[in-house]
Amino acid sequence: MPGFTHAPTRREVLQSLVGGSLLFPGILSELLSSEVRNPAPLAPRSAHTPAKAKRVIFLFSTGGVSHMDTFDYKPRLFQADGKTMGVGGGLSNQQRVLLRPKWEFKPGGECGTLVSDLFPCLRDCMDDICLIRSMKSDDNEHYQATLAMHTGSFFFSRPSIGSWVSYGLGTENQNLPSFVVLAPHLPYAGTQVYANDFLPAYHQGTRVVPGPDPISDLRPRTKVPHLQELELGLARDLNDAHLRRHAASTDLAARMQSFQTAFRMQTEAPDAFDLSQESDSTLEMYGLTRGQTDGFGWQCLIARRLSERGVRFVELIDSGSSGNWDSHGDMAEHAPLAKKIDQPIAALLKDLKRRGMLEDTLVVWTTEFGRTPGVDGKHGRGHHSACFSSWIAGGSVRGGTTYGETDELGATVASDQVHVHDFHATLLHLLGFDHTKLTYRHAGRDYRLTDVHGKVVQGILS
Repeated sequence: MPGFTHAPTRREVLQSLVGGSLLFPGILSELLSSEVRNPAPLAPRSAHTPAKAKRVIFLFSTGGVSHMDTFDYKPRLFQADGKTMGVGGGLSNQQRVLLRPKWEFKPGGECGTLVSDLFPCLRDCMDDICLIRSMKSDDNEHYQATLAMHTGSFFFSRPSIGSWVSYGLGTENQNLPSFVVLAPHLPYAGTQVYANDFLPAYHQGTRVVPGPDPISDLRPRTKVPHLQELELGLARDLNDAHLRRHAASTDLAARMQSFQTAFRMQTEAPDAFDLSQESDSTLEMYGLTRGQTDGFGWQCLIARRLSERGVRFVELIDSGSSGNWDSHGDMAEHAPLAKKIDQPIAALLKDLKRRGMLEDTLVVWTTEFGRTPGVDGKHGRGHHSACFSSWIAGGSVRGGTTYGETDELGATVASDQVHVHDFHATLLHLLGFDHTKLTYRHAGRDYRLTDVHGKVVQGILS
């Protein structure tokens, strides 16, 4: 408005709105006296015990990555190619034609951990990685296994692990969400992988879709200084008054917090997503060209930028529009998928390490289950929940080590099984939580990420 130079306070706006009415004096007095507000629900909080790791970057490759073609070397499987025999993992009564891995394995780093030629860049990073070869899930279906890997529940909606971490630790930056999901496409189980379920709504993950406008409606719609802030302030005052009369309205409290976070994001989020500030050498390390706004390299670099700005939990969904790691027909499909993520993930680990962030950042890579040692389809492998591989780097994890073993064909866990619940218990432990005590009261009982299961895998801790 021409000549409009005065920025009125919230008090002045309220007075101008209700000053001439006989209906509002009591409400106005109540609103203007609400100087003391509830503590910020996303304020940083301490865990149960001191911990080196204070944030998580969670990499999820959807579809079921084959463990024996990537991280679990099985010389017996190479030798038994084409032979028919019974295999374990719940399939002992079935005869399967065995399929040799398509890629050779070589030692990586000074530790010498064997990794296939699918991941040559990651192979060079194995000194910083603890590889778990004895993972175990309980379901061979994508939806249920994906749901369990994210929520600890195979069949029912429950809060995601990112929401639990947000609930337990809050965030270090009130101008950004505590939990961000970088996902061009959703995996099996859809939005449930980052849902808050019965936790307050502000613990739900904020989905970011790679592209020129990763967060829609981020820019203010008005150019009038302070107008949006005044509008939100008025809404907050009215909501506060309602909330004091209806203290049990947790949905309203969560919505109020979400509005405030969204407002503050307008100042800091554009900077976090601005890769023009990165050097040519950094972009090249991630496999990016200047100006690129998509690809897994973009997701990995944005994850680093969000993490260094205080976002507590960042998840990267590795999925494609035309397919994922569910290679029933031909295991050769794994090659382009691995090439897409190998260099970016290795770059992320190296970048965090050179910035001194890896020591207090947990970088986790996993999939929902593995694949069968026997052929499925013409040249592919089937779903296999009996065993698979995952890895963790950073925090107080023992880098350069492997944990657990599968049998000679990669069909069953031979030693040191790590169930999905154990995996979650260990991640929470690395963040300083006793997983049995990180609970939330809902529907008359205390819930937790690990339900009534889970034990910390002490063998991977330094």
